Amino acid sequence: MNETPFNRRKFLEGTASAAAVAGLGTGAALWSPMVHAQALTYKPEKGAALRVLRWSRFVQGDIDAYMINVKKFTEKTGIEVRVDNEGWEDVRPKAAVAANTGAGPDIILSTNDDANLYPDKLLDLTDLAEYLGKKYGGWYAAGQAFNRPDGKKWIALPLGAAGSMMVYRQSMVKAAGFDTFPKDTATFLKMYQALKEKGVPGGMALGNATGDGLWCNWLVWAFGGKLVDTNNKVVIDSAETGKALEYGKELYANFIPGTLSWLDPNNNKAFLDGQISVTNNGISIYVAAKNNADPKIKEMAADIQHASFPVGPVGVPTESHLYFNQMVMKYTKHPIAAKMFLQFMMEQEQFDPWLTGAQGYVAPPLAAYAKSAIWTSDPKNEPYRDAVKNLRPAGYAGRLGYASAGAAADFIMVNMVAEAISGSKTPKEAMERAQKRAERYYRV
Repeated sequence: MNETPFNRRKFLEGTASAAAVAGLGTGAALWSPMVHAQALTYKPEKGAALRVLRWSRFVQGDIDAYMINVKKFTEKTGIEVRVDNEGWEDVRPKAAVAANTGAGPDIILSTNDDANLYPDKLLDLTDLAEYLGKKYGGWYAAGQAFNRPDGKKWIALPLGAAGSMMVYRQSMVKAAGFDTFPKDTATFLKMYQALKEKGVPGGMALGNATGDGLWCNWLVWAFGGKLVDTNNKVVIDSAETGKALEYGKELYANFIPGTLSWLDPNNNKAFLDGQISVTNNGISIYVAAKNNADPKIKEMAADIQHASFPVGPVGVPTESHLYFNQMVMKYTKHPIAAKMFLQFMMEQEQFDPWLTGAQGYVAPPLAAYAKSAIWTSDPKNEPYRDAVKNLRPAGYAGRLGYASAGAAADFIMVNMVAEAISGSKTPKEAMERAQKRAERYYRV
């Protein structure tokens, strides 16, 4: 399969320019007559019905707003839509089974570059993707890298990303001697050490956590390590990766015990229970605190702040966020109805209320939606706005495709970091194992 390297500079696609997007205002002014001038009309198959499989919500408002839009779609078109919800870890294997057996949901909302595991099993969405890109200011580069890997054909449609940001208790960080959140890895380590001394340690997931394990990408990239080079040669066993793992050992020494088994829900619970003072997460911790019925937890929301990961010795941000895609399976009996559904859900009348309902949990993949009111309605939402715009795909610095998707799904980077920083293997042993595991994918 022909593949294209990730290119951050080519972050807008279609005829709309970045300048035009930047000039759009909030509210009604955002959706200008020029935007509404675009048109794409589908005629669904007679008797069409759809089944959608999507990941379970971490923010209740996400699924509530999503299902309101589903109901609106059925009322408008007469097409019944069944929506099933599964955890991130369960969507991936179920999607793979569906792709390989040719039976299952018509539409699957999955994560990262899962679409590249079975591109020949997916419906071509190029016409829809080009329409939406032109209408809403262009797709960010990450969406193009994930879902248009050959630079021509869209094998899936970007949905957005859950930002992996630093979530911390401002009062605890200040009590530990830091008036602002650290912006470099050296100060970040000192903060973790000081928090542990104060009895309020931090912690980040080291189990096979689809979203919260992404901090391991940041760690390796921050010191110049990477899974593959620009030619897709596996280079994880390197001096740069070794430095990252040595730093990780120092950081891990200050973690709360138990993080080796943490999956995505565990740090949320630990934070809201007051066991930890800092972690990496989407906005769901803050939303859960803000909307909690328990007055003590609700009070915590005022103390919660968000920040970007600190910059390492490479000198540039190395953000890794949980990307979401929307796939239409080629076996569907109602491909036009499926495209209609995705178009309906991505149009401003539905997508903007969904972003609002999700309360900042999902960052948009289209540039125009960066002006949605949700990003300014609460200053704590704004750090999550540009997650898709700024994210570096897990297959960095190579080309996305089957190999990158397989390596990410196999948690090679997370496992290497967990083994090395916990001491179960030496950094060299962990790197060598990761190198061999990754080579099995990249030699296919």
